[in-house]
Formats: sequence, C-alpha cells, structure tokens
Amino acid sequence: MKGDLKKLQGTWTIVALEVEGRAMPGGSKIVLEGERFTTIAMGNDYGGAVELNSAKSPKTFDLLFTSGPHKDLKSLGIYELDGDTWRICLAFAGIQTRPKVFATAPGSGFALETLKRGDVPAPAEEAAEADAGPATELEGEWAMVSGSFDGHAMEASLVKLGRRIARGRLITVMFGPQVYMKARVTLDSSKSPKQIDYAIASGIGSGSTQSGIYELEGKNLKICMAAVGQARPSDFTSSKGDGRTSTLWKPVKLRP
Repeated sequence: MKGDLKKLQGTWTIVALEVEGRAMPGGSKIVLEGERFTTIAMGNDYGGAVELNSAKSPKTFDLLFTSGPHKDLKSLGIYELDGDTWRICLAFAGIQTRPKVFATAPGSGFALETLKRGDVPAPAEEAAEADAGPATELEGEWAMVSGSFDGHAMEASLVKLGRRIARGRLITVMFGPQVYMKARVTLDSSKSPKQIDYAIASGIGSGSTQSGIYELEGKNLKICMAAVGQARPSDFTSSKGDGRTSTLWKPVKLRP
C-alpha cells in the first residue's frame, strides 16, 4: 500500500456537507481499511471498495458498493487531500457522470464533503439511540415520494434519495448515504390531525424541537412539520415564507 491510499487509512468524519447546492449536517463517518470502505452513522450499512487515481487532475476515485442499498452500483468522484483534511465531490450512486469541480448545484446529482481525520463523538445522538423505546405505528423504513419546503418543490433527484427510518421513538432522515437529521419523536394519535413532535438530536436544528402533524393514507405516510420554533401546522400545505416542510412517504420495509 502506498501513496494517497496509505494516507487515507483510518476513520474520517464529515464536518461539512452540501448536496445538490443545499447545506446538510455532517457527523457521519467513513472508515478505510486497505482498499475497503465502510460507513458509520449513515442509517444503513454501506460498504465496498475504493479505487484512487492520483495521477489525474483533479485526482479521481471510484466507489463500488458491495453492501447496503447501493449494492452493485458505482459512485464516481474527485478528491483532494491536505494533511488531515480530505475533500471529495462525488456523484450519487449509479450516475455515470464524474464531477469536474468541487461544487454542487440543484439537479446536479452531486455531493460535496469535507472530512477530518479522526472520530468526532456525537453525545446527543448516541444518547438518543441508546433508548429508542417500543415500536410505533410509523415503525420501519420509508421512501420519499414527494416533498416541498417553504412552498418550493424538492428536486426530483433529491426526492428519490430520501429515506425515513423509524425505530421506536428514534427517526433518521437520510438523502442517499447522508444523514440529514436524527430525532426523538413524540406522537399523539388522539388529536385531529394527528400530532408529531421532534426533539432533534443531531443534524439540521440540533438541540431544537419541531412540531408537526401526520396522517396515514392507506400504506402511505404524510407529514407536515413547522419550522423550528414555529406553531404547529393545521394542514399539510407548504407556502412561500411559512418555513414548513411537507413530505409524502411510501413504505419500503415496515416492522410489526
């Protein structure tokens, strides 16, 4: 083992993340052992092989996923390495276009990540995961069907990456392999519409609470969340300036 592959061995923590032009929370980790990579705190188990080409300008890498939701798919990227800082820009798994510069834009299908060497702990998140509690009616994994934020429809390329994983009172919202948010959830199905509250453990709005409503339509799940600190929505709409996030989810794998 030599060159950049040798320098990249070990654990790296994502400290800055941008997906399709939108800032996202970091905190997830990538571990390299030889030519193998695995992920930590990304909601699912992702793993595979990495191939570097440091002779290119910019330097390139390919990720071949051998486990997790992207199994048998490849992600193409570019990278730069400066001591204990590793910067990468990569295409979503399955997209055949490699980024040319370290930037993303809506609809690009690219993610930009800055990683630091080492394991940065997330105590609030770990505490939340330690006591998930019993299953709820929203238990399981859900795929995003549609979404809007502040009255603007989410890009289709982003929607198809959306996942919501519920385990007891703990939910993880992801876009591709990137964790957007982890939260403790409180449900009140006696209200009309049913109420849902997030105590955000990590990600966007970490340490804050959000109020919302939810509804099960057949097998699908509809959620509308107010902006942090704003009043609970009374309906499932999202209009310009209201800061609401309205999403529709379909079940991928529900748990009893």
